[in-house]
Amino acid sequence: MSLGAFVFIAILSLMSNVLPYIFIIIQHIYPLYRQSINEPPMSANSAPSPVMPPIDTSYKRIVAIALPVLLANLAMPLQSVIDTAIVGNMNDTAKLAGMGLAIQLLSLLLVSFNFLQYASSGLSAQALGQLANNAGHTTAAAPTPLLSILQRALLLACIIGATLLIAKPWLIDFGLQALSANPESGRAAKTYLDVRFWGVIAELMNFAFIGWFAGQGKTRYMLYQQGFIAVLNIVLTLFFVFSMQMGLAGVALGTTIAFWLGVLMALWLSRQHLGISWTALFQADRQHFAKDKMLRLFSLNKDIFVRTLVLTLSFAWITRLSAQSGDVILAANAILLQVLSISAFALDGVAVSAETLSGQAAGRRDWPRFRIIVKRTGVVSYGLAIMLSGIWWLAMPTYLGFMTNIESVFALAYDYHLYAVLLPLVGVGAYWLDGIFFGLTAGSVIRNAALILAAIFFPLSWLLYQQWDMTGIWLSVWCLLLLRLIVLGGFLYRAHQSGRYEKPQPEA
Repeated sequence: MSLGAFVFIAILSLMSNVLPYIFIIIQHIYPLYRQSINEPPMSANSAPSPVMPPIDTSYKRIVAIALPVLLANLAMPLQSVIDTAIVGNMNDTAKLAGMGLAIQLLSLLLVSFNFLQYASSGLSAQALGQLANNAGHTTAAAPTPLLSILQRALLLACIIGATLLIAKPWLIDFGLQALSANPESGRAAKTYLDVRFWGVIAELMNFAFIGWFAGQGKTRYMLYQQGFIAVLNIVLTLFFVFSMQMGLAGVALGTTIAFWLGVLMALWLSRQHLGISWTALFQADRQHFAKDKMLRLFSLNKDIFVRTLVLTLSFAWITRLSAQSGDVILAANAILLQVLSISAFALDGVAVSAETLSGQAAGRRDWPRFRIIVKRTGVVSYGLAIMLSGIWWLAMPTYLGFMTNIESVFALAYDYHLYAVLLPLVGVGAYWLDGIFFGLTAGSVIRNAALILAAIFFPLSWLLYQQWDMTGIWLSVWCLLLLRLIVLGGFLYRAHQSGRYEKPQPEA
């Protein structure tokens, strides 16, 4: 591995170590953040109360909510970035291309089950509110509702993960065939996936922990957990690849062990948060595992599941188009698309601000304030996107040098780097409006927008690919992001014109 790659990985490690301390400092600098996560939820049918103070829609408040989430989110995409950087410096195009295929296949499988995160978040938030209402009657069993929600989510994660693990041979073969893997890159992807699949249970459990912590406003614990996994991933992967000479299997093994140790870390944090013993943590009340309560984890997020599945299939389709063009194009795009992954997690911080504040305004039926929130979160979102694109424009040559030492891959990636540099600006509107509609709890709109997107995107991307090959692939990525903005923007404009923002919301 080159010196530059070692420096790059060391920087990632340093970021992961200092992020928790930055987070603590920010919590002191921005006390408004505490207020934002502790503000009690409003009923969907309540009207603005003269007793309650107006929602703070200042830019300072928006940033105060977004910044800690942004920092916590940045720890999440480090796993795939770390793995890609190490493999990109193995001087083997097929291995790097195979890594891109493997990560996309894993994303397709695992992200399809991220309802574990969303459901855990919503249910734990409701349970926390119930505990707050009964604060005067607290008993030793008070944590039981929160604990049972976590236990149910973890049990479901184990069942789904075990099913995926049993089906591993068929899933890998079918998935790589569907993604049009070439023989060499397919073998590399299979080597990686054969090991990584042993961590799918831990990765699904990770979704549950993230949602459970987030629903209670414990974003600090999210950051500790994700930072811990990222640091371990770096250390273990470097050890297995360079000390043990395990190659691609070592990259996968380091990530797998890091996720399992991350589960132990999250269990410890959960025990500390609830103030219970290890024995109590694993004690379950049978009545909390009834069929209806287990199925509720699914039913709460069926619309989000459809939306997420469409988006994941769209990126899998882009990976398939890259694979059909050869390993060099697939490898170059695997590196460049990491820019979108990192930028999306950063932009999601402001999307959470939009979701939080628009949700509060919708709960109060305070639509004038809602319109202010839409405008101001949009300003902050696009301001952040401009800053991210500027950073990527300056850092891109160095970034590409760190990510790969394969000359042909570097040259092709550099030729198309401007498409990646502009991704934050092209995609910011989609993430911002996602946050607005999540705040409105407009599940049907989110689902319908995804279905409209799919109907337009897949034939359009095929035409672009047939016409311009590699350029067509990147135009397809841009179209995917812009179509999400246009479709969601159309729904929001229609609601604005009619003045009926309640319409997208589900009936109480």
